[in-house]
Amino acid sequence: MSVGSFILGIIVAAVGFFLVWKTEWLMNNFGRINFAEQHLGSAGGSRLMYKIIGSIITFVGLMIAFDLSDNVLAWFAGLFTR
Repeated sequence: MSVGSFILGIIVAAVGFFLVWKTEWLMNNFGRINFAEQHLGSAGGSRLMYKIIGSIITFVGLMIAFDLSDNVLAWFAGLFTR
């Protein structure tokens, strides 16, 4: 694990956290996501989609920071191969 990948991962995780934390600001500045409103309307719509995207980005950032991306990708590939 290098210092550069740790810093990059923390920055990516911080961006993901920002997406989850400031969902209302994102809604005001970028608007609604039509797909989310159509398919997730009663469950929260665009707000829920922004939070899901932010959570995924945070998870990926932490995987990069702690150098777990190779292990997770190998596990995921193992699901489809023998």
